[in-house]
Amino acid sequence: MRLTLFVTCLVDTLFPAAGRATVELLERLGHDVDFPIEQTCCGQMHSNAGYEAGSLRLIRRFAETFEDAETIVTPSGSCAAMVRERYPRIAEMTGDARLASRLRALTPRVHELSELLIDVLDVEDVGASFPHRVTYHHSCHARRALGVQHQPLLLLRAVRGLQLAEIASAETCCGFGGTFAVKNPEASTAMLTDKLRNVLNTGAEMCVASDVSCLMHIGGGLARMRAGVRTLHLAEVLASTGEAR
Repeated sequence: MRLTLFVTCLVDTLFPAAGRATVELLERLGHDVDFPIEQTCCGQMHSNAGYEAGSLRLIRRFAETFEDAETIVTPSGSCAAMVRERYPRIAEMTGDARLASRLRALTPRVHELSELLIDVLDVEDVGASFPHRVTYHHSCHARRALGVQHQPLLLLRAVRGLQLAEIASAETCCGFGGTFAVKNPEASTAMLTDKLRNVLNTGAEMCVASDVSCLMHIGGGLARMRAGVRTLHLAEVLASTGEAR
């Protein structure tokens, strides 16, 4: 299958290893992966801040860039949710009926990585080896907007040598929420404190997630505590064939 990578701006600029691991994993499974260089931000930051009309230029660019793609994969549940859940609604709200029609045809072809592997490619064992104790953090957008809950856990349980320690209150937010963490720092910090406590209680060496925004927030908290627990994107675990990178 020919796949097209929607890398997202946060992965591209701050967590490129997650993007490289996504490509490495999919190519190892026998798929060709395209990377349209014209892609840019999906507009989620604008939409989250209430400037949905201001995100239209980026939405149109996404449509132009990916319209001919057969299957689109992204290492981000939140960006996949932005495209699938909000794009057609924003286009309709701003009166662009033609764009809304184009997006209704395009957006079902966008998949978060674990969703693609389990629900589209029907692959559970990706041939990974990762001899470490890890816990998995469910990002809010992936869990609530996309319904991605069991897929990452199935993939992790099939990784050779990996010991999965399930986290308490897995359904709760880490407190990042994009601009929420900036506008509501006290609430965000309190939510993060609860999440960090649950991470540490698992005894895991690493906290894994499918959204780098969550990893940035959780990883920052762990680093400030000098907890000795690393954060890692799900793609990096699944691409591994031995020791941690």
